[in-house]
Amino acid sequence: MYALYGGEGRTWLERLPALLEMCCRRWSLTLNTPFEGLSYNYVVKAWNADGFPVVLKVGVPNHELLTEIDALRLYDGRGCARLLAADHELGAMVLERLRPGAMLVTLPDEQATRIAAEVMEQLWHKLPAQHSFPTVATWSKGMERLRSTFGGGTGPFPRRLVEAAERLFAELLSSAQEPVLLHGDLHHYNILSAERHPWLAIDPKGVSGEPLYETGALLRNPMPQVAVWPDLRKSLARRVDILAEYLQADRTRVVGWAIAQAVLSSWWSYEDEGKVGEEALIVAWALLKIHEGSS
Repeated sequence: MYALYGGEGRTWLERLPALLEMCCRRWSLTLNTPFEGLSYNYVVKAWNADGFPVVLKVGVPNHELLTEIDALRLYDGRGCARLLAADHELGAMVLERLRPGAMLVTLPDEQATRIAAEVMEQLWHKLPAQHSFPTVATWSKGMERLRSTFGGGTGPFPRRLVEAAERLFAELLSSAQEPVLLHGDLHHYNILSAERHPWLAIDPKGVSGEPLYETGALLRNPMPQVAVWPDLRKSLARRVDILAEYLQADRTRVVGWAIAQAVLSSWWSYEDEGKVGEEALIVAWALLKIHEGSS
C-alpha cells in the first residue's frame, strides 16, 4: 500500500474504519470477515438488508479501481460477479458474493484451461462509443518506460526477452482485430465457482484490446507455482493448443501475446515493488521456445 500510494495510502488506511462505517450505513450492510491475502484494496464479506451475501470492496480511488467499476457495470453479471452498488468518489463497490467460491486453480490444468476459455468468451463485450478504459497499446508503453529507466538498455531484464516483447507488441498491435472490453487480468485466482453460473470472474481491470490479448494472463499463471513446473514448455504448449482450438484462434498469435505480456508483467513488478518479476520471465522463456518452434 505505502509503496504504491505513499502518503495518500497512509491517510486512506487511517480513515478506513470511518469509510467502512459510511458504506454500511449507505448500503445497509453487515460486515463479516475480510478475505485473506489483501494487498491494495480492502475486501470483506458482508450481508445486505435482505440477508443476501455480498462483498464490499474499497480502495484508494484511482483510475484502475474506477475502470473496474465501469467494466462491471457493462458486464452486468455476464461472465463475472454482478455489481450491486458503487461510488466512484468513495472508491467503493458492493458485489455479488460468489459461492462456493473455489478458485479455478484447484482444478486439473487442462480442465481449468477449458473453463477459462469459456469465461473469456463471455467477457468479451462491445465497447461503448465513449469510454475511459485504457488500451492495450497504452499498457504496452511500459516497455518504453523500461528502456527509459535503464538509459536505453534493459537493466536486469534479459535483452532477448525485452526485444522479443517489443517486436511482438508492435506486430500484434498493428494487425489487431477490432477491440472489445477485456477483463485484463483473467487468471486462475480471478475465476471462482458460483451458483448462478458454474464459473464466474472477479476483479476485472477493464481494458480495450483485441480478444486474444486476454489469453496472456492465463498462460503465465498460476503464479508463482507455474514457474517451477517440471515440464513447463510442454504444459504451456498444451494450454495454447486448448485455447487455440476452443477460441478458433491463431496459435502463433496466442503465444505472441503471452510472451509480450509476461515480459510486461515482470516490468510492472519492478515498477510497483522494485524487483524483477522472475516467475513471469521464466514463463516468457518457455513461451519464446514454443514461438520459435512454430515460426
